[in-house]
Amino acid sequence: MIDLFTLQIIALPLIAGMGIAAIAGPLGSFVVWRRMSYFGDTLAHSALVGVALGVFAGINLTLAMVLGGVVVSLSLWQLQKQRSLAADTLLGILSHSSLALGLIGVSLLASAKVNLFSYLFGDLLTVNASDLLMIYLGGMICLALLVFFWRPLLMTAIDEDLARVEGIAVEKLRLLLMVLMAVVIALSMKLVGVLLITALLIIPAATARRLTQSPEAMALLAASIGVIAVVGGLFASVVLDVPAGPGIVLCAAALFVLSLLKHAR
Repeated sequence: MIDLFTLQIIALPLIAGMGIAAIAGPLGSFVVWRRMSYFGDTLAHSALVGVALGVFAGINLTLAMVLGGVVVSLSLWQLQKQRSLAADTLLGILSHSSLALGLIGVSLLASAKVNLFSYLFGDLLTVNASDLLMIYLGGMICLALLVFFWRPLLMTAIDEDLARVEGIAVEKLRLLLMVLMAVVIALSMKLVGVLLITALLIIPAATARRLTQSPEAMALLAASIGVIAVVGGLFASVVLDVPAGPGIVLCAAALFVLSLLKHAR
């Protein structure tokens, strides 16, 4: 039974989670269309480097994680132009190197008492008003950019060569998508943590893809499914006394399994 006191405790995490889900759904749709899930993992791992640098420099950790993700995005964007190595090889190198660098950096800052567990698995119940402001402000900027560039981003996702013929700046749009992912991942770090953040981008979008017929409908439904997963996972964490992040991801996974019934009939 959830009483009024418990509802007051989870009010901020609930509002924060719903805000993250609202932007993660449309952005996750592009991740699914462009098969960029491994890139999401790489950015999530780089966020840990941002945490170490943020603690060391004494700056806001969310801002530090955004900067770390942007640096990795720019690095990958430049390396992909050289075409000397396959994209998945580059992602593997950057992903594991940044994770190792982040873990070592955090361990060297042991005196700063960094709660590594909360960054690896999320700690949504520690969200405060400042986090809420940053999530909604950053989320609205990302959503506005996504809406403004929706059509060229969609054409690039469908066929890059055709988009180039149409005069669309494919490379710049790819970089924009990478930076937006870096921002959303940094904003989401308290929600599900480094190890599970990519799931929040992929699973709602993959579920929505099975149930919709148009890109716009898929993006809207992905956001709605993300909100349902956040609400369900958060209440499950309170009732069952389990971590909120994994609870949200499992709730999203359950919705995906239910979506499989559509073609099973």
